[in-house]
Formats: sequence, C-alpha cells, structure tokens
Amino acid sequence: MGRRSLGRQFRWLWASYAVSAYGSALGFGALPLIAVLVLDASPAQVSALSAVGTAVGALLAVPLGPWVEFRRKRPVMIAMDLARFAAMLTIPVAYALGRLSFVQLLLVSAVVAAAKIAFGAASGAYLKALVRPDDLLVANARFESTTWSSIAVGPPLGGAAIGLFGPVTTVVADALSYLLSALGVTAIRDREEHPRRTDRSRVRAGELLDGWRHLLAHPGLRALYLNQLLVSGLIMATEPLLAVLLLRELGFPPWQYGLAFAAPCLGGLIGSRLARRVVARYGQHRILRTVGTLRAVWLIGLAFVQPGVAGLATVIAVELAIIISMSLYNPVLATYRLEHTPSDRVARTLSAWSISSSAAIAVLSALGGLLAGATNPRTAIVVAGLLILASPLLLPRRPDSPPVPDRELAAAG
Repeated sequence: MGRRSLGRQFRWLWASYAVSAYGSALGFGALPLIAVLVLDASPAQVSALSAVGTAVGALLAVPLGPWVEFRRKRPVMIAMDLARFAAMLTIPVAYALGRLSFVQLLLVSAVVAAAKIAFGAASGAYLKALVRPDDLLVANARFESTTWSSIAVGPPLGGAAIGLFGPVTTVVADALSYLLSALGVTAIRDREEHPRRTDRSRVRAGELLDGWRHLLAHPGLRALYLNQLLVSGLIMATEPLLAVLLLRELGFPPWQYGLAFAAPCLGGLIGSRLARRVVARYGQHRILRTVGTLRAVWLIGLAFVQPGVAGLATVIAVELAIIISMSLYNPVLATYRLEHTPSDRVARTLSAWSISSSAAIAVLSALGGLLAGATNPRTAIVVAGLLILASPLLLPRRPDSPPVPDRELAAAG
C-alpha cells in the first residue's frame, strides 16, 4: 500500500510538528534537571515545577480556547511557537548571566504549557480545514507516528547532549525547534478564511465553557472523553511511581531505566501505521471499543516487576503493549473527535479536552504520590492497575450515526 499524498500544505504542517516534537523530546525533563543540577532544588520544588507549571498553564489556557476559535489559525500557531521560543530562550540567557531562578522556571513552564494547549487547538482546527474528511485518519496517524518516534529518539540524545555540553543545551535546542516550527507554518500558502463572528472584540463568559458543553452533550464524545481522562491520568500517574520503584527500590541503573521507556516507543510506529487499515477492515466503533479496552489491561503488569534482566524485560513488554494500543487508538479517537465537532467549535473543544487532561493527570499523579507515601510505590501501581480495568465501562456501547455536516452539528449543539 503506497503512501497517500495529502498535499504540499499538509507536508509543511507535518514538518513543523515534527521539528517541534523532536525538539521537545530532546528537551524532555530539562527543566526539572536544571532545577536539580543548577539551582539545587529540593524534591518538593521539583514536584511543584511539574505540577504547578502544568496547572497554571492549563488555567491560562481556559480563555485561549474562544480566543483561538474566532481567529485565523495559522497566525495563532505562529504566535504560540514564537511565545514558546521566547520563553525557553530566557533560560540559557539567565543561566549565562548567573541570574537563573526557580520562579523563572515556574513561569516558563506555565507559559509553555498554555501555549502548547492553544497551539494544539489551533492546529487541530486548521487540520480539519486543510485535509479532506476521508484523509483525517491518515493525517492523524502520521502525527501520532512522529510523536512516538521523537519520544524514542529524543530523550536519549538529549541526555547525551547534556552530559557533553551542559545542562541548558537541550533547552536551546527546544527553543530553536519552536522557531523552526513557526517558519514551517509561515511557509504554508493555503488561504485561510476569517472565522465568522458578529462580535470579535471580546470573549464572552459563556464561550469559555462551550467546549465542555459540546463534549458532554454528545453521547459518543462524552463517553470517550471521560474514558480518556481516566486512562491517560492513571497511566501518567504511574510514571513517577515506577521511577522510584525501579531506580530506588529495585536498583536499576539509569541506562536500563532509560532503555525501559525509550525502546517501547518504537511500538508507536507499529500502531499508528496500522490505524487506517484496521479501521477500514473492522470499522471505527469496533476499534475504539476493542483497542480502547486493550489499553487498560496491561498496566497491572508493572506491579510484578522484579530486579534484574527479567524485570527490565517485563517493563519493556508491558510498555510496548500499552504504546502499541495507544498509538493505534489515538489517531482513531482524534479523527472521531474532529468528525463529530463543528468547525466553529473545534478550537474550544480541543482546548477543553487538553485542559481537562492536564488537570486529570495532575490530580491522579498527586493522589498516586500520596498513596505511595502512605504505603509504597508498588501498592500504588497495583491500585492504578486495578482502577484502569474499569475504564472500558465508559467507552461507547453502540455505534454513532455517521458524521453530519457542520451546519447540522452546530444546530444540534
């Protein structure tokens, strides 16, 4: 099966996403690392950097959804890339001047988190307008494949770069990737229409909640939304718990820990490449139900990790199964979400989804940490693994009617 061409404009959008994704993967974990190595931050401060920055960023993104909705999406994407470039670049500048502070890291983390949500909302809305409806799944699968390949390659290279060139090296690379992404979006020559709105002067209070209203009013989207919050929140909540279990309690060397998470990411290439074929063969609803269930069954396996090679193999096998399932499911979910959201509500819906996801991850990670503190990391992983087994109950039980034109979707919403 040959690769389907989605056009020159999509290739520029995809290239922009790819350079940004690889830059972010190179800089993965850079801010906590700088906090520890440069600022001698305490464990509580490092935890706060992850939690507070994400939470504040999500809060800042709430009014950005309506703001993005009623503006042309390419300028918004460029602005968000440039905002992230400028914010990240302040870190190496302050480091060189000896003025770097923990508060600055918090502010940068919040700005980057908010800009990421706004960029994602704008790019999702722009993608729906850029490619034909029949090509949405192919486009989303290519983004998904790029995501997992960057995660597989970026962190190991970033770690090596930090070891060779210093702690802010990957921050510079990440900042430059946003600049290159902005240039790539600028190169798209597609003429974009101005979104229609009677009053563009200000964001009305009711519009802040329109994304959530659409998600909760649509039966299929509501089920998938609640399921995704639980599944992604529980999976992400186990990551710091597993780090403590592997590195501190089981004595895994850092290189094995890195391998345990980098190698399975190659499975993301498998799942994303299968998405179009399996949907064509089995149908969208069956894949969302079946693969959505498969995502949930593997996590409990991490509770049985033991020291040595067998334990390393267990982590790799479990993570590989989770990632293959997720990378197949995610583009199908993203396509369904765009198909069942009117074009004049895409940015608000995607913003609401991202904000809720960030909040769910923060809350469940905090609860997981409290449980691990009261018991131990393995017990907390067991609880997460058992809870996630109930998540398939939230998946849609019956197929929806086929997507209807935007005008009918908007009227129904």
